[in-house]
Amino acid sequence: GDDEDYAAPQIIVGAWNRVETDGNKRSMSAIAIDWSGAKRPKGKLWIAEANHGELSRLEPIRSRDEAICKVLNHLRSNEKAVAGLDFGFSLPAWFCRRKSLASAFEVWKLAEREGERWLQECCWPFWGRPGKARPLLENHFRRTEERVGPTRGIGPKSIFQIGGAGAVGTGSIRGMPYLSRIHEQGFPVWPFDAARLPFVVEIYPRILTGDVVKSSEESRAGYLTAKWPNLSSSLALRAVQSEDAFDAAVSALIMDAHFGDFGRLPLGDDIDQLEGKIWVPSKEGS
Repeated sequence: GDDEDYAAPQIIVGAWNRVETDGNKRSMSAIAIDWSGAKRPKGKLWIAEANHGELSRLEPIRSRDEAICKVLNHLRSNEKAVAGLDFGFSLPAWFCRRKSLASAFEVWKLAEREGERWLQECCWPFWGRPGKARPLLENHFRRTEERVGPTRGIGPKSIFQIGGAGAVGTGSIRGMPYLSRIHEQGFPVWPFDAARLPFVVEIYPRILTGDVVKSSEESRAGYLTAKWPNLSSSLALRAVQSEDAFDAAVSALIMDAHFGDFGRLPLGDDIDQLEGKIWVPSKEGS
């Protein structure tokens, strides 16, 4: 997991001005980032792009800065693009109220100012570091995490958990400042903004991959072969080499298959506007 990581993110603004483009504005392009809060995330961060049922890109990323550069470049160069980021976009409403935070945009700014201290000190209500047991809280979860529920007995983890098996808090806390940068560049972040292409959504790969034993390379390979038998063999082989690559690839393919959903996403209600909302595909594809 990412729980061993304590280093602050180095946000590189200037690099965002570079646009990678193939010279045309493509239609219907989904990218997914399998995120990491690790100090040295090389090999843990992956980006995947899917178009019309095909994987067009799947590659590791060296750093969170590079990941967000790629997201921004992709959104700039594709008028009909959606980017899915694999971390929690905000914190439970009670925590926001306690901190007098009126919006998720204020949550992101607070995480940028204080997030590293939260991680270094593992201060209440955060937990999971050695000697920091799970505290009794008003709620450990956002409403969206409670509604998603478990898949194969595995449910979303609390963002307050920043250590131990499956901890997602480190990656989320280190991801939130980047949402501010994306938003400041003029791109909507759903459900805080209206879903207007191109834009960004929060994803949770487990609900997209479904009931597959992701720790098994054989199971990963069998799943891809069954669901997408015509994938490029080189990209399919890359997708099964690790859980991180697999999560990025499948997330992008599912987003692509449900691309029609993104034009119908409603603006979030008051709770969504504060806590965020995991994108969940409809039962029907595009």
